[in-house]
Amino acid sequence: MHFQLLRLHLLGAVLLSLLSTAALAQTTISGGIRGIITDSTSGQRLPGVGIRLEGQPGGTASDALGAFRLDNLPAGTYVLRATALGYRSPGVTVTVAAGATQTMNLRLAGVALNLSEVTVSQPRDPNQSLATITQIDQVLRPLNSAQDLLPLVPGLFIAQHAGGGKAEQIFIRGFDVDHGTDFNVSVDGLPVNMVSHAHGQGYADFHFTIPETVEALKVYKGPYTARFGDFATAGAGEFSTKTSLANSVAKLELGQFDTRRALLMLDLLPQGKHLLSQHTESAYLATEYSFTNSYFDAQQHFNRFNGLAKYTGLLSGRTSLMVLGSHFTSRWDASGQVPERAIRDGRISRFGSIDPSEGGRTDRTNATAVLTTTLPHDAVLRQQAYFVNYNFNLYSNFTFFLDNPENGDEIQQNEQRNVYGYTGTYERTSRLGSRTLRSVLGIGTRLDDVDLALRQTVNRAVRDTIVSGRVYEQNFNAYLDETLPLTERLTLNAALRVDYFRFAFQEQRDAAQSGRAGKGRVSPKLNLYYDLTPSVQLFARSGFGFHSNDARAVVLSPGANVLPRAIGYEVGSTFKPVPSLVVNTALWALHLQDELVYVGDGGFTESAGRTRRYGADLSLRYQLTRTLFVDADLNYNHGRLVEAHPDSNRIPLAPTFTSIGGLTLKQPSGLSASLRYRHLNDRPANEYNSVRARGYFLFDALVSYTHGRFQVGASAENLLNVEWNQAQFDTQSRLPGEGAEGVSELHFTPGTPFFLKGNVSVFF
Repeated sequence: MHFQLLRLHLLGAVLLSLLSTAALAQTTISGGIRGIITDSTSGQRLPGVGIRLEGQPGGTASDALGAFRLDNLPAGTYVLRATALGYRSPGVTVTVAAGATQTMNLRLAGVALNLSEVTVSQPRDPNQSLATITQIDQVLRPLNSAQDLLPLVPGLFIAQHAGGGKAEQIFIRGFDVDHGTDFNVSVDGLPVNMVSHAHGQGYADFHFTIPETVEALKVYKGPYTARFGDFATAGAGEFSTKTSLANSVAKLELGQFDTRRALLMLDLLPQGKHLLSQHTESAYLATEYSFTNSYFDAQQHFNRFNGLAKYTGLLSGRTSLMVLGSHFTSRWDASGQVPERAIRDGRISRFGSIDPSEGGRTDRTNATAVLTTTLPHDAVLRQQAYFVNYNFNLYSNFTFFLDNPENGDEIQQNEQRNVYGYTGTYERTSRLGSRTLRSVLGIGTRLDDVDLALRQTVNRAVRDTIVSGRVYEQNFNAYLDETLPLTERLTLNAALRVDYFRFAFQEQRDAAQSGRAGKGRVSPKLNLYYDLTPSVQLFARSGFGFHSNDARAVVLSPGANVLPRAIGYEVGSTFKPVPSLVVNTALWALHLQDELVYVGDGGFTESAGRTRRYGADLSLRYQLTRTLFVDADLNYNHGRLVEAHPDSNRIPLAPTFTSIGGLTLKQPSGLSASLRYRHLNDRPANEYNSVRARGYFLFDALVSYTHGRFQVGASAENLLNVEWNQAQFDTQSRLPGEGAEGVSELHFTPGTPFFLKGNVSVFF
């Protein structure tokens, strides 16, 4: 079955590539409408704005420089309309003469959210079927912390292991993806997932992002988009930070458990114009400092600093430049996961600790530049180079005294990493008969140079080294992505991606543990979109993907599955049954060739063999009144280990049902309030379903009031003060006085109790 699907994908990709080649050989038909779209307040160019002619099928969207074009229009008079969430543009009458091109620049004014004006089709990026949903969420769902960013992805849940210090554990589409093994995350084109990480493959620490700087999120579920390679089996999330600030901001937050946070965002070019040039540009600086002792019995001493500087400017009418630099550092103590029996026997309280010496520190420095150029024939070339310096040091103790009854089982995971990368895309629209073909050619490379170690420690003092060495891992990739409207309603998207990895590991103490390896992977994609009506879009998507194995496991096991393949497919729809209700639904399935997890706590790779998952997603966004909105995401997932006996084929910690939603009030007077819920059901904690991870149902509340140059607000997490568990594992551990084999049972990190926090902001 998989082989036949692969042949089908390859055939579709090759066919569309040939069509693209033929189209590029044709002369672009002159005549039509073209122009630039900008924000009427900031003057910034707006990418991704939908453009359509009233009464005419199809449409287009503005490119990365805010430019758009509509070609092959018969002579006549048209009504041009631009559509973007949070903006309003009246219809503009345009007269097109035969063989002539009319220039029409549009300035869009910001308005309050109105779901009746939302459109469901995505003319420029069809694979982003959740675009409408996520755009609505960014307007309605306030961000309380960096941990609120990832849950903006519909159906994604997180759990924290160490009170905010470590990257979150991620759950999505029936996956416990650990810290990012099967979900790809990026910010402004910077990769977040770390390959061959000291703690676990794909480790994605998102805490270097300041939530107030985030401007947009693009969500791609499943392995259907050629732009993403490694880790993008369950999906991908692309975050982008603001291009400019509406105002400078100073913000102070105070809360329970010695919690405090300060934020400063400065607009460095408040006039929006360079003194020596008339080209629009912007620059700003954002910094934050956070501290909390958290709700555990032992003070956590958690503190974090973030700094970001970003410049965006037009070097000419055809070229823009974005330069970004940021630095993040964090230190903390941690209470760790605790066994249920220790609480039941009264050894510790629910918020106590067995080994209070856990904790760590981490820092990350980013530098990137993006040059975007409009070439002749309306092609767009985007080039990005980036550098990341990353350091990680973590102390953990999961088994307590199981292996070392005298000194305990504490370990240190440590790494120092440099990441070098480049991505380039060439995008062009061309005529294929009466149709417009959109072609994207992408190339890229990423090199990770990592010094890492796994050591045994006692109270953070090194006792013995388990693994210590240097990893070199490089990825080369290229893809061709073609989108062609086959009819006025039916759109075909076909793509082919090629990845090649080079692995090298040099063990510092034992040359026999060193080695080199290489592996390639071809990943075709084939997607169809059908606009049944202006309010109903149907889609059918399919694609191959993969996630890489850890370099240490690859070079030590010549027969290891280096790039286990994934194949996914889904059908669904985005539609509006009534003008103020937006619905997205999908039925999906995903098969993995091998469920690989690198266990950084032990320095080895675990393989569970083949897995299969299927499920259903449902997202609803409804505007009850002009100021009152309701939203809900419901996600059902079913997963099994294919090669295991039915009595032992559960996928540990894989959620089967999750839901998140809420009621939001947004008044023109500046008052906003939201009551939200989140639910994760009980699920197996091991293959036998003999130990169950406990689910939860929580309420959170937020309120804020904005007037002129100030804002005040408050948030309450876990409004009903429910006892709930965040990270949960079935772990074998030993406490003092227990037998040599210890006890295997549920270990967990307790979730946040009722937590009240207030904030005040000043705009200047």
